[in-house]
Amino acid sequence: MTAGDVALVVALANSFLSLDAHAARGKVLLYLLISFAPFAVVAPLIGPLVDRIAGGRRMMVIITGAGRAVAYALLLVALDSIAMFPLAFVVLVLQKTYAVSKSAIVPSVVRSNQELVEANSKLGVLAGLSGGLAAIPLGILAVISSKAALVGGIAVFVAAVISATRLPRDVVAASQADPTEREELRQPELLLAATAFALIRGTLGFLFFHLFFWIRTEHFPTYWLGLAVASVTIGVLVGNSIAPLLRRLLSERLMIVVALSIVAVSGILAAVAHGVGAAVGLSIMVNVASAVARMAFESIVQRTAPDANQGRAFATFETRFQLSWALAGVIPTLFTLPGWVGFLIVGLVGAFGVASYLAGGAGVLRARAGLPTVQELRARRPWAGRRGGSAARSPAVRPPDPPHRQ
Repeated sequence: MTAGDVALVVALANSFLSLDAHAARGKVLLYLLISFAPFAVVAPLIGPLVDRIAGGRRMMVIITGAGRAVAYALLLVALDSIAMFPLAFVVLVLQKTYAVSKSAIVPSVVRSNQELVEANSKLGVLAGLSGGLAAIPLGILAVISSKAALVGGIAVFVAAVISATRLPRDVVAASQADPTEREELRQPELLLAATAFALIRGTLGFLFFHLFFWIRTEHFPTYWLGLAVASVTIGVLVGNSIAPLLRRLLSERLMIVVALSIVAVSGILAAVAHGVGAAVGLSIMVNVASAVARMAFESIVQRTAPDANQGRAFATFETRFQLSWALAGVIPTLFTLPGWVGFLIVGLVGAFGVASYLAGGAGVLRARAGLPTVQELRARRPWAGRRGGSAARSPAVRPPDPPHRQ
């Protein structure tokens, strides 16, 4: 799926990167709007559907792969017309739906909560490597023509659909979430982690577009822009790789503190150095921090969110994260700041995040005495009929493994 997404990126890259900074602002603003709009569909509609559709999350993965193959085929005809924008919207909706489905599947294929970060990390590393490797042949096809890259993407999605048929057929939650399950989604630990990660995602959006317009405005060689784009993949790969090691040493909460601290320190150091090389290094480190924080956050959701609400939970939180990314990206799109000023903003936001997260955590600990824990909430309801639910996650009462996991 990741390799298929790369096909669209390289197909559209030439037209976007060939624009100067002034001409690009309007298209970037339109892109920020389109990048957020799919979540307006995913959160209220597709999130619950992911959990309860006949055929389970396996069916959603198949639908999103096949749907993107069809959309790419239509883009072959509409690539240079106004019809490209609604098709791009459809592709983004399917892309986000797949991301929600993938995250919601993970708890059903691990043996314990301690394996969640490692499982998420492996998926992240695999996605990064797949996207990086696919960029080479798909980039060559894009040099021939953008349509050739789309044809390559269609072939990749067809292969992904065939692979997805091997996933288990199971409906995770046949009925809607009850009030107790909805209460689990308001656990302070979960909301605090979501707020912290939204701050990091906003920092990512700000930094990405700050670097794009700053490098273009200062007329640095074009290869610096390429390095800035490559730094995203490098940082995510490194962050996904080290996340399991950090989880063995730290709790998920402390992983988020470490991630915010990385943003703070690297932003301030880059502001002091204020060079384009420091900018690329900062981009790598912020993406490392984002990957680490995402692994911790997804583990918290998968551990605390009930089965009937996991798809909805991921969709809802991803909506907030994407909104943070898009809104923060508007600032450098409208106003080109000096490089060091943008770097300092990143560092100060990271420092604020550390302070607020630690303060919020202390407040949660003080207030927790009168609140039921996730385990207590789940004890109020039976787990029967909810595969992968709280009882299934507890070693003491774990039911026998189904055939596909044996």
